[in-house]
Amino acid sequence: MKSIVTGGAGFIGSHLVDKLISLNHKVVVLDNFSTGRSSNLSHVKNKIKLIECDIANKGDWENEFKNADWVFHTAALADIVPSIQRPEDYFKSNVQGTFNIIQASKKEKIKRFIYIASASCYGIPNEIPTSEKAEIKLEYPYALTKNMGEKLVLHWAKVYKLPAVSLRFFNVYGTRSRTSGTYGAVFGVFLAQRIANKPFTVVGDGKQTRDFTYVSDVINAIICTVKSDKVCEIYNVGSGKGISVNKIVDLLGAKEVVKIPRRPGEPDSSQANIDKIRRELNWKPQISIETGVTELLKNINFWKDAPIWTPSSIAEATEDWFKYLKK
Repeated sequence: MKSIVTGGAGFIGSHLVDKLISLNHKVVVLDNFSTGRSSNLSHVKNKIKLIECDIANKGDWENEFKNADWVFHTAALADIVPSIQRPEDYFKSNVQGTFNIIQASKKEKIKRFIYIASASCYGIPNEIPTSEKAEIKLEYPYALTKNMGEKLVLHWAKVYKLPAVSLRFFNVYGTRSRTSGTYGAVFGVFLAQRIANKPFTVVGDGKQTRDFTYVSDVINAIICTVKSDKVCEIYNVGSGKGISVNKIVDLLGAKEVVKIPRRPGEPDSSQANIDKIRRELNWKPQISIETGVTELLKNINFWKDAPIWTPSSIAEATEDWFKYLKK
């Protein structure tokens, strides 16, 4: 079996590469290293073919789709603020890039295609837990471009019979999550603050909940999906539980907390309804939040070079967030 992983040097992509190698696949990684890290693949560099390229531009990388069996499209630009500041980059990466990948996959008649979508498409949801049938409420360009990518994939599945499925991930966390760049994922922020003995910056009262899903669970969901015969389907992938930010703060052992303003466009609660993927694919999460956080703390040195955010630096980094999203 030959598998292609776009964004394979990234957080989720590199864990998927490990899994595919364990299944004895020939693995080709396509990555432009805009957010991915070569160190995420250093332990398998002799077991994969790594091509540095930009999938938003057509090129020789398309030749790798010949004789490919499975394609996993994890590559994307993420984060809210830079998507507001640089919408063209996000369109090129998340929409044009997806178009190029599905065209290459269609041409070479690949056997299975998995698109990694985002639960950000639900915006501030009307229903909790949120099912795949919930209203799409796009709050910022990142959510828009990821949803446009999903629509492209599913349209190609319908019209051109691309054997594709879309997985909407909720809040994925785990080892190798990004440690630098724009202010974003809560675990990276908190772990760097803990290492530096700085106060944890908690948005609002910290009672807001998120569906934190450990990376090994989402990898298992991907493999369950690709081994199924499902096509043109959408599945939520989450823990099915809402965990408060205050709970995360406690589990990480914060000594001091400082509150920062609540942000527009963010839901009070995020929780996946995972009934569909349980029922149709017999998948369910295995890792509790306590076990997942313990694993992070065991590997905390991974975040030793992460930026240490303070209330003032966060305010500066998120200025455009408030400027454009405030109602």
